Amino acid sequence: MFNYKEFMGHKLKIAGWIALGGLAGALTTVSVQTVARSNMAPLPLEELQQLAAVFSMVKSDYVEPVDEKKLISDAITGMVASLDPHSQYYDKKTFKEFREGTTGRFVGVGIEITQEEGLVKIVSPIEGSPAFRAGMKSGDLITKIDDTAVKGLSLNEAVKRMRGEPGTKVLLTIYRKDENRTFPISIIREEIKTQSVKGKLMEPGFGWIRLSQFQERSVDDFTKKLEEIYKQEPKMRGLVLDLRNDPGGLLDAAVAVSAIFLPDNVVVVSTNGQLAESKFVYKASPEFCQRRSNNDPIRRLHESTRGLYKQVKLVVLVNEGSASASEIVSGALQDHKRATIMGGQTFGKGSVQTVRQLTADTALKITTARYYTPSGRSIQAKGIVPDVMVDESEDGNLFAALRLREADLDKHIASGQGKEEKDAAREKAREEAIKKLEETNASKKNEAPKPLPEFGSAEDFPLRQALNKLQGKTVLVSKTMTERKAEGKSDEPKAP
Repeated sequence: MFNYKEFMGHKLKIAGWIALGGLAGALTTVSVQTVARSNMAPLPLEELQQLAAVFSMVKSDYVEPVDEKKLISDAITGMVASLDPHSQYYDKKTFKEFREGTTGRFVGVGIEITQEEGLVKIVSPIEGSPAFRAGMKSGDLITKIDDTAVKGLSLNEAVKRMRGEPGTKVLLTIYRKDENRTFPISIIREEIKTQSVKGKLMEPGFGWIRLSQFQERSVDDFTKKLEEIYKQEPKMRGLVLDLRNDPGGLLDAAVAVSAIFLPDNVVVVSTNGQLAESKFVYKASPEFCQRRSNNDPIRRLHESTRGLYKQVKLVVLVNEGSASASEIVSGALQDHKRATIMGGQTFGKGSVQTVRQLTADTALKITTARYYTPSGRSIQAKGIVPDVMVDESEDGNLFAALRLREADLDKHIASGQGKEEKDAAREKAREEAIKKLEETNASKKNEAPKPLPEFGSAEDFPLRQALNKLQGKTVLVSKTMTERKAEGKSDEPKAP
């Protein structure tokens, strides 16, 4: 029987991690310590008694014996999933996978996902992964995993089915909304060793550095790569920071990357939520981005490069797959007028998740705050609007209106800075895009997808435009993309 007094008297010492890239399978978390609040409001006793009664009836009356632990776990999963797309209950297996993710290693297909209308939706494929090589795209819907329909599966169950042993095969059935077609993709699982940083000298005086995820080792790898580029070109005139399809990750890594390019001690990002500890301002200084007191890679970088990266001309590339931590960086650099932001309007994940450990092997990831750019903008459900909009290819983004964003996710939280309003122009563009798809793509139903050119290659159209911007040449701006309307004004409080 449910014991209310025992429940109320039970105080858990819990550990929490701040998670920005909080989509399923995201590589997240900054470790912080917290303790459960003793001044918790009284629980609804009548409703809890009802819950206990239902549990008892299911246990005694259901046609077959039920697993009590699984029943409770599923109830918790459903309760948390009802909040928003990013809150999640981690059972023993998924919590282990979550913790493994912070190291940048796991076995699977290599995608960042969320759930929408009972299906698995791809936020972005992890660069270099089997899914990436197979041509999977942001916004793709997974309808079947092998012979199992995704409809009806929880996100955790879907993740379990896609993960497995290295070398084993999984067949994913994909529905691509912006091409109105369904097709199968066979993928061999492998250990995903995500190298989050790539970079090179594109031509004399101009470099390119790409950050695909904000992981534990990202800042060290990022500064080392910048040092390598500097050794090749000490007289660097311009740099492209590529955050396309970067789904987010560690908060301190986002603050650290921003601090590399910003003046000392300026505001990078602030957070605001119900708890006192969720109201915080992060600045471009070591105490906000240093994980180990004896290691300061940013100082080492500036000493070895004579402070070049504090002043080098900077362009940041983003797109619809740029979310959370990558939006923090681009928003901070934009607000401080340190960089020109180019590409597509970002995903719009402006919420913070805290992972609280419940037992030794279970945890709760729950949305605890919104984050705000230095000027006080909430980008939740809107995203960062580029200074210059650039298409994915020279032919344009014909179906840009159908791209996935935070505002499209079921149960997403609002920005907190006004009521969300339907953008009539965007809705019309969507209708037109769908009509065009129906007219032109019937013949492509069973064709394998054609992947976009590799980021950083000679065929990378947005990168070419970014370099043109740095060099003072003509930039081919987007033929199709328009800004999503800002949300209306509100008297609600902004960032602290």
